[in-house]
Amino acid sequence: MQKNNEIFKMDKIEELLTRGVSGIYPSRERLEEELKSGRKLRIYIGFDPTGKLHIGHMVVFKKLRQFQDLGHEVIVLIGDFTAQIGDPTDKSATRKKLTKEQVEENSKNYKELIGKIIDTEHADMKFLHNEQWSNKLKPVDMLELASNFTVQQLIERDMFQERLKSGKEIYLHEFFYPVFQAYDSVTMDVDLELGGNDQTFNMLAGRALMKKLKNKEKFVLSTKLLTDPAGKKMGKSEGNVINLDDDAQTIFGKIMAYPDELIIIGFELLTNKSMDEIKLLESQLGREVNPRDAKADLAYEIVRQLYSDSEAKEAKENFKNVFSKREMPEKIEEKEASAKSIVDLLVEVGFAGSRSEARRLVEQNAVKIDDSLASLEKVFNSGDAFILRVGKLKFLKVKIK
Repeated sequence: MQKNNEIFKMDKIEELLTRGVSGIYPSRERLEEELKSGRKLRIYIGFDPTGKLHIGHMVVFKKLRQFQDLGHEVIVLIGDFTAQIGDPTDKSATRKKLTKEQVEENSKNYKELIGKIIDTEHADMKFLHNEQWSNKLKPVDMLELASNFTVQQLIERDMFQERLKSGKEIYLHEFFYPVFQAYDSVTMDVDLELGGNDQTFNMLAGRALMKKLKNKEKFVLSTKLLTDPAGKKMGKSEGNVINLDDDAQTIFGKIMAYPDELIIIGFELLTNKSMDEIKLLESQLGREVNPRDAKADLAYEIVRQLYSDSEAKEAKENFKNVFSKREMPEKIEEKEASAKSIVDLLVEVGFAGSRSEARRLVEQNAVKIDDSLASLEKVFNSGDAFILRVGKLKFLKVKIK
């Protein structure tokens, strides 16, 4: 029995180090050695409450759960201080700074949503907030902290180089973001930081600071991102977000609207299907397996994790009814909007990623307001309420503020 348990543990470590992994620093071999040693590690993931948690966050939460299941201590750090700086990652312009009130509003249901994936009641699981220590820093402390970094280190970031080439401004406070994120690692004295591969620069800054201040080797594990065929993240800034607090039927329908290219990576990053099963599906997709059926299975697997088997079955059945009979779904998400034109409305509610895409959808007669086709000239007034429909699958009850 002990031998079987040891084999099971080794298999779990192998999956942790390979499934959905983009990079491991300083190396996979070093981290594998630590994991096999039996030493309990302190693992953390941090994120700024700039909006709702979405399906992209689910990728790293599931990886954190793998560490938790192997008996390691896990920390979810809510960046209420760093959110007020604004992470410049992947931004061609300065990110809007948030107020403390906005941060608190955005993060009010985070623990509940994270609890759908991570065991938030476990003794070795903590929620922390970086304003607890960052707000206590005095000017002299900040100067000492900043002295551990050079301008050359910070300005080499890809997005800063792109801004310099295009003549766009870089504000001084943006340089402080990776500095304060690095300070989080030192303050919590972590062994490993986990995040999407778009956070690699920030996470490595923490690795460097940990080495300088504590002479400690901090591991960094970056995960793959859920990206569309053009390489853009499936998230709020791209207008194709699936929020973790969307209802079951909305999540199911939005996943069914994903491009076929996301099926395999979706199974790898967002489900508990074995990699052997996923590789078999990849070999059969488009020949023995209809992509639409595979996507329905993907949607089912995701919904059942976030809700339940029964709600996943109900969402799947409802989708079949809508798709085959073009009926209105039984449950439709409701949202208030401030847009006064159809183009702005489609962008605001996330049914289009840009104004040009929204305009194209209207011109292609893909947009309906209640039962009538929308026109580009349509103007909304405060108090207007209607069902917005895009294509066969997207429905939303809208009330104009």
